[in-house]
Amino acid sequence: MLHAKTDLTVGSISDHFRRMAIPSAIGMVLTNLYGLADTFFAGLLSTAALAALTISLPVFYLLSWTGLGVNSALVALVGNALGSNNPERAKRLACQGLSYAVLFSVFLVLVGFALAPLMIHAVTEPGTVRMLARAYLNVLLFSIPAFIVFFAASALEAAQGSAVITMRSQVAAFLANIVLSPLLMFGLPGWFAGIGFNGIAVSTLVSQTGSMAYVLRWALRSELMKSGPPSTYRPVLPDFRAITGQSLPTSVGTALVVFSSFIVQVYLKAFGPEAIAAYGVALRLQHILLLPGAALAFTLRAIVAQNYGAVNYDRVRGALVFCCKSGVALMLGGSFLLWVGGRWAMSLFTTDPEVVRIGGEFMIVLGVLLPFFLLILVLSNFLQALQHSSWVFWINFYERFLAVLFFIGVFLFAWERSTTSVWFGIATSTLTGFLLALFITVIIARKEIGGLHRH
Repeated sequence: MLHAKTDLTVGSISDHFRRMAIPSAIGMVLTNLYGLADTFFAGLLSTAALAALTISLPVFYLLSWTGLGVNSALVALVGNALGSNNPERAKRLACQGLSYAVLFSVFLVLVGFALAPLMIHAVTEPGTVRMLARAYLNVLLFSIPAFIVFFAASALEAAQGSAVITMRSQVAAFLANIVLSPLLMFGLPGWFAGIGFNGIAVSTLVSQTGSMAYVLRWALRSELMKSGPPSTYRPVLPDFRAITGQSLPTSVGTALVVFSSFIVQVYLKAFGPEAIAAYGVALRLQHILLLPGAALAFTLRAIVAQNYGAVNYDRVRGALVFCCKSGVALMLGGSFLLWVGGRWAMSLFTTDPEVVRIGGEFMIVLGVLLPFFLLILVLSNFLQALQHSSWVFWINFYERFLAVLFFIGVFLFAWERSTTSVWFGIATSTLTGFLLALFITVIIARKEIGGLHRH
């Protein structure tokens, strides 16, 4: 088991990317295949179950993915402390980060039970889909603490220059879910009856709790945190304020990313459950192809955090350039797969021809946008590592809220009332969001590291 931190301020940048990004990518792909497996199992039940899953997950992700803000804050703060050779501050921030994650997750569970019914009612009509979604979320919300603490513990591993433990936990969670979801849904003849659609939620609760426990155990025994007295975990206001200052903009920005899909579903509601189901499946497939690039972006955050703390600005610039070039190359391959195999991939998750047709059309647009999704993610992680998370919020606020709300509405009003107008609205918001992210990054880089060009 790895306990020592890796110094990301020396050695080959490309080697650091390969060593961290490959296990990160494997873990992320399996995590999303985890979601695709749930989509597949829901599709075996009915289109109503598939639509209920599509509607439920944005509500859940709106809450659980805010934990990515805690993740980004701890990678930046702990990584900067390690890079500036201040291990005591790094250890204190790590302990405070775990305490913060526990308290934050309890708060999110309470918010979830208050918010979920309102959001589900906004995108559904009374009937089977609404009933299934409500019952599913009532179970799934209890897994939020496992996700939030997992994000915090995995951040402590990333800040120390590793991603192997997080990957192992994600592999185990994926395998556990593959077994538990169908077993709990359909039961075992002669032994026990299944619990239906809610079996997916129970499987998530069990597998993610185990994943969290594994990564947390490693973090507590790592070089960064070993021998820390219990009092180190007692909340300290200045440290909590520092974590909040970095995590809150990212958490809200991440929530806006999820809320964006909710806005799209509201627009798609007029086109029936087939359109909502198609959107959900297509989005999951797009996320799978985005994950290798996302792993590069998250690795960039750790490398930049340590090197920014060590005042190695040329390495900061070099890491950003390497990440952009490698990420775009990967995404162009993903675009080709979406264009060629999009409809076939849709057909794996549903036999409904209308869902396949609508989803196939969306795949073509997603193929064009994939490199731009990646570049926005890279620039956002770069800004987070420089401890400018507030700008990430504004980028997401524009791209995922204002632009989506405005451009889809414009296309529906001025062009035609069809799902095609929705897809073009998403495309316009993404492309203009990339231009905004690039402009902000150029300004911040000039202020913090003397610009993006080597001197």
